[in-house]
Amino acid sequence: MSERRQGRIWRSLEELAGDPGLIEQLAREFPQGAAELRDPLSRRSFLKLMGASLALAGLSACAQPNEEILPYSAQPDPRQTPGEPLYFATTMPLGGYGIGLLAENHTGRPTKIEGNPDHPASLGATDVFAQASVLGLYDPDRARSVTLRGQVAPWETFVAELRGRMEVLRPLGGAGLHILTETITSPSLAAQLQSLLEQLPQARWYQYEPLTHDTIRAGAQLAFGRPLNVIYDLAQASRILTLDADLLQEMPGSLAYARQWAAGRRLIEGETSEMNRLYAIESAPTLTGANADHKLALRPSQVTAAAGVLANLLGVAGVTGNVPPEAQAWLAAAAADLQEAGAAGLVVAGAAQPPEVHALAYAMNAALGSLGSAMLLTEPVEAAPVDQTASLRDLTQAISAGEVDTLMILEANPAFTAPADLRFAELLAQVPFSVQLSMHFDETAALTRWHIPESHYLERWGDLRAYDGTASLIQPLIQPLFENRSAYDLLALLAGEGERTTYEIVRGYWQNRPAGEFDAQWDAALRLGIIPETAAATVEASIVGDLSQQIAPPPPVPEGLEVRFRPDATVWDGRFANNAWLQELPDPITTVTWDNPALIGPETALQVGVTSGDVALLSLDERSVPVVIWVTPGMAEGTVALALGGGRERAGTVGDGVGINPYPLRTSNAMWLSAGAQLTPTGETYPLAHVQSQHTLEDREILRFGTLEEYRAEPAFARHTYDEHLPGEQQLTDETADIPSLLPEYAYLGYAWGMAIDLNACIGCHACTIACQAENNIPVVGKDGVAEGRIMHWIKVDRYYSGDADNPETLFQPRPCMHCEKAPCELVCPVAATVHDSEGLNQMVYNRCIGTRYCSNNCPYKVRRFNFFDYSSDIPVLNLVHNPDVTVRERGVMEKCTYCVQRIERARIESKTTNRRILDGEVVPACAQVCPTEAIIFGDISDPDTDVSILKAQPRNYGMLAHLGTQPRTTYLARIRNPNPAIG
Repeated sequence: MSERRQGRIWRSLEELAGDPGLIEQLAREFPQGAAELRDPLSRRSFLKLMGASLALAGLSACAQPNEEILPYSAQPDPRQTPGEPLYFATTMPLGGYGIGLLAENHTGRPTKIEGNPDHPASLGATDVFAQASVLGLYDPDRARSVTLRGQVAPWETFVAELRGRMEVLRPLGGAGLHILTETITSPSLAAQLQSLLEQLPQARWYQYEPLTHDTIRAGAQLAFGRPLNVIYDLAQASRILTLDADLLQEMPGSLAYARQWAAGRRLIEGETSEMNRLYAIESAPTLTGANADHKLALRPSQVTAAAGVLANLLGVAGVTGNVPPEAQAWLAAAAADLQEAGAAGLVVAGAAQPPEVHALAYAMNAALGSLGSAMLLTEPVEAAPVDQTASLRDLTQAISAGEVDTLMILEANPAFTAPADLRFAELLAQVPFSVQLSMHFDETAALTRWHIPESHYLERWGDLRAYDGTASLIQPLIQPLFENRSAYDLLALLAGEGERTTYEIVRGYWQNRPAGEFDAQWDAALRLGIIPETAAATVEASIVGDLSQQIAPPPPVPEGLEVRFRPDATVWDGRFANNAWLQELPDPITTVTWDNPALIGPETALQVGVTSGDVALLSLDERSVPVVIWVTPGMAEGTVALALGGGRERAGTVGDGVGINPYPLRTSNAMWLSAGAQLTPTGETYPLAHVQSQHTLEDREILRFGTLEEYRAEPAFARHTYDEHLPGEQQLTDETADIPSLLPEYAYLGYAWGMAIDLNACIGCHACTIACQAENNIPVVGKDGVAEGRIMHWIKVDRYYSGDADNPETLFQPRPCMHCEKAPCELVCPVAATVHDSEGLNQMVYNRCIGTRYCSNNCPYKVRRFNFFDYSSDIPVLNLVHNPDVTVRERGVMEKCTYCVQRIERARIESKTTNRRILDGEVVPACAQVCPTEAIIFGDISDPDTDVSILKAQPRNYGMLAHLGTQPRTTYLARIRNPNPAIG
């Protein structure tokens, strides 16, 4: 590595091609028009303001629930002290499964979410959805009142009408009563449903989740003869291959899987030089594929064939498939590597693949010997594991047959998410008495007779199971802000138990569990955040029958384009569409915000005659939807990837009309994959706001990467940097060498704060970006603001490519403020608004800033943000979500990462009260705390024994643009790939 410059990295296809227009745009310090005054009180802003004002009319105060809630057990003193937050363990639902959290509470007001280190699904980390969920609590567009055909009505009127309905249905055994929910893992809610069905044996319960796990369940049925739950332990796997599976982002256990995977990538000099190896076969780019050592892009239909080839190579008799020759060689090398790993080899199939592929994956793991170690089986975590697509089809058939008299839709929006061929929205009008429980007056609410506002999980009691079966409680942090109810309340009404509260229902269920000192057990479960000894027990199972007789040969590659439906990285299946933090969060792969374009590969784009931003008509089985094209490197050619969740019509002020709606193309027999699609250019264009092309790279090596072989040969290769300002023979320098400077050296008598970011562990999930936004009161600027370069995120996760456009290596690099020891920004500020403090922090004094932006001009890292408008002042409800420990900035000041100085000061106060130094690990910035892979480490670099100092002493450690003499306090550990020599 010291003798040659590493491969060029690039941000977009336009940059790779050297597009002159893009280069001119990147060269501007501030994009054209960025400083122009615009009317901030647009119609959209006016609606936001009015909606927020109406919402505030019902918020007289923030108060804790009536029942006793208990803080997290790690807090020594649970008493509420003004100015001191309390942390409460609770659980967030997503896809039916629970994620254990700690919610920060300021005098009765939840403001921040963290992961619960004692919960197996979070391990102290969170994802972007959990971080943004606190904003959803204060959403001014939440439904506030019970409505009858869209008109506000008293709760008592609804109760009377429902009871009257039940008086008719009860003598019939409940015939005519139908209940639709999403996935249920809640033990107490499942018990309520079971009790109700026992009372009313003719009633029917259906489940439907738009991001269903039907194929996983059916694959287990095919392989093991029963629907078992599958858990992966990546700590036991040294070789991992995924079949269209996003292990690191889309699965119920992704946070835990990311932690386990990253642990196998750690390289500590003198301790370990071994790494796991990840292979990914996928049709559309995912975070898992982006972090893989080898990626094979195949059309969806070819993934099935590849699974057959791989299974045959690994010893599963009687199955095979036809793949291109280059894919055959790739699969042969991967199979040999997996076989060499033996029980440490693991194959994982994704939910988009058919049951046959899952069965083959399970058979391959059995052949490798990893079944029972890296792959574990338990009984199903869901209360009633069913084929949810078939379940919803049964409901629509019952409606068509006139069998549905009363329909209760709990926490679901099937009018928007149901497969198009089931015509659910049309059929719903035929139901005489329909009720929906949801947080917003959404697409389904507009079609039902009654709509009941749903409680946010931070407002109610409940329980959930995690991906491994561990049960944990949901405890509310605040009384309901509006006239909210929960699914527990409605089921209690149906059962004639309307007087029981949710708290009594949940507590009563667990009180009936094994005897003991229940009060103490209950308190302990609330404080800890989990109910001990509730994880599902592993079961032993073996492959049943001959899979070759049960699995048909894969069909030939179909004509036309193939469509791959997938969850959106920021709005999931559409349920988070009205969350402005998530809408403005860049997609990890495309970096597009406020939209969900259709992804196609460069060759496909050339054949169709479109480019990024073009509008095309996507036709599939006589159905058509206009889509916006985004040409994406690494896509399988002949494939169109569509992210679900856009195009909402009744999401709220923020989410209405944002993006495209792919659900009209989705059918019940092709929930994930469809073939025979056509793209027809319309000649129109559509502006997309993306962030990766903002600011120029200037061909500087800000991201260092290499292979494991190169690292072993030269561990300090990352410290060899190239200074383009020196003569050719002198360009290669060692960044650890002294660089002459006119600036004085600082002497630190106390702490010296610094950060190290391990690029080998960073998966690019953007959780750090949104955690920083929640912690530091960072506003959103809207799509137009993003397009003009005004996005305010203090930490940006850059996405780069290396290699050719067909199958490039994807690289991620978080970029906060570097807190330079010799900061260029400090020299040019005319009012000393940006200053160096006694502990090495580059601070911003907002009261002094006059908005010259000289500091941003002088910053080589482009990490400073200027708030052109007072973005927060016209949405009063956001005051409730603000962190009181952080200043809310006014218009016209520069702002940036502060290393979460408020957390440093909190730890300082605590250390002074006990007369000690701040302990290593006691100060954890928001970005580091949220990170599922623990890629970000912070601490005192004046102490050589701290974790951050140990990382900075690693030979992989380097400073971004350190050859400029800025001496950044934030440094990086170079990314290392572990390629298979047989593939290259």
